[in-house]
Amino acid sequence: MAKDTKPRRPRAETPKGFRDYFGAEVAERKAMLDTICKVYERYGFDPLETSAVETLDALGKYLPDVDRPNAGVFGWQEEDGDWLALRYDLTAPLARVAAQYRNELPTPYRRYAMGPVWRNEKPGPGRFRQFYQCDADTVGAASVAADAEICAMLADALEAVGIERGDYIVRVNNRKVLNGVMEVAGILDPADPDRFEHERGIVLRAIDKLDRLGPKGVRALLGEGREDESGDFTKGAGLSDEQAEVVMGFVEANEHVRAQLLQHSRQSTGLGVEAFKDIAKASEGGVVEPAASRFDAQSHEAWNDFVLERLGQLVKSSDMGKEGVRELREIANLCYQQGYFADRIRIDPSVVRGLGYYTGPVFEAELTFEILDEKGRPRQFGSVAGGGRYDGLVERFTGQKVPATGVSIGVDRLLAALRAKGRAGGALQGPVIVTVMDRDRMAAYQAMVGRLRAADIRAEVYLGNPRNFGNQLKYADKRGAPIAIIQGSDEAARGVVQIKDLVLGAQIAASASLEEWKSQPAQVEVPEADLVAEVRRILDRNGG
Repeated sequence: MAKDTKPRRPRAETPKGFRDYFGAEVAERKAMLDTICKVYERYGFDPLETSAVETLDALGKYLPDVDRPNAGVFGWQEEDGDWLALRYDLTAPLARVAAQYRNELPTPYRRYAMGPVWRNEKPGPGRFRQFYQCDADTVGAASVAADAEICAMLADALEAVGIERGDYIVRVNNRKVLNGVMEVAGILDPADPDRFEHERGIVLRAIDKLDRLGPKGVRALLGEGREDESGDFTKGAGLSDEQAEVVMGFVEANEHVRAQLLQHSRQSTGLGVEAFKDIAKASEGGVVEPAASRFDAQSHEAWNDFVLERLGQLVKSSDMGKEGVRELREIANLCYQQGYFADRIRIDPSVVRGLGYYTGPVFEAELTFEILDEKGRPRQFGSVAGGGRYDGLVERFTGQKVPATGVSIGVDRLLAALRAKGRAGGALQGPVIVTVMDRDRMAAYQAMVGRLRAADIRAEVYLGNPRNFGNQLKYADKRGAPIAIIQGSDEAARGVVQIKDLVLGAQIAASASLEEWKSQPAQVEVPEADLVAEVRRILDRNGG
């Protein structure tokens, strides 16, 4: 029996962990990013676009939840032996740029960037191997004023795209505080920073999963490990009970502060009493109505004082930890002086961030409004952005300390949030379609569409088989076209065009009576000279 020698046809399917984006999704993403760019530029940041490919050495080994060197990236080896990889974020390429062009760039260097990044991780529901990020960073500024500015800019960007005040919180912590806690716990030796590095990595990732695992799950990962619902076992950091208790004091700091706030709210009579209660509820995981109108200096400072006092207790005699607390106090004051109270930017010990290159303040933007999960249960939307200070990243290239701080917005996450709030997700309006009644008059149809485009009206000539006019209207419907232009030889001889309002026609066909059809016809005839004006009038009437 002869073998089938026909070549196998490739399957038309998206690779696992990847997705395709179509018209409306691309358009709404562009609109959101354009709005964010205006905020970044208002703060004095310049755009930067880097290659999607970097050397593996330049990228480093900073991906979260990855224990094997170079795992988690899409990499390959060139013929000359060099290893290249797709970038996994936009920060590592920035560090390379800052080192490569350090003599040409201003100091500090303030840049924003946006684009796709790639991570070679196991895909899952809502978890893709390619996704968009939008970053802003300041390289060369050691002052925590740069961190406070990033937090303020992030708050402004969220409000600019449509996340209302009261629906988000920018939470701020400091990795120096956590390092101080780990020093007290005996898993960080300032004289030998590499010692216990493996254990600290596990502790760091465990704390970062607090929202998902809860205190009990984090406590298990600090010890021997944790078995999840599927039976998979994750090995823990192997801390003793005494060591784990020190770390858990940090993990549960918010609960301690919440109790103090509730007690304080019962004893206070000032303007900020209701705000105290709101913050206490928020730290407990409740949904809070906006309290901006009643947030005053008293309530703002009380929140930060309670948090910073608790963190000071946890770091005890650690110089690094005490320095972190001082930096947080300065950031809180700088934000307050600019009018950002704790209802917008808040000191919060639960923020850790998983990436290993953070060296100081870290921050995260959390959306606090409720949505329903896949099982119909209410939950808060969660994090859409994060970042922090990474003073050691550029040093990998230069051998010299170069302070840097920045933030990254998860573009797909923020778009999903805007859709949930009804601020995005509308259909993209299609172009005006100039139909083709006579093949030999294609030049005339192209002239019509040229006039429409010159008037900044989106338009196209139908370029399919014009034999069946019904198919042209079906095409217009599939494209979401608001208007169809019709001109046969008879209309051309009289110097007129037929303009068909497809939006109104659909509304009439769906619900209107015959009398409404007569009083407001969906198709009109106008002189060809009035084509652009009439199309503009119909688009304006339909909100196009």
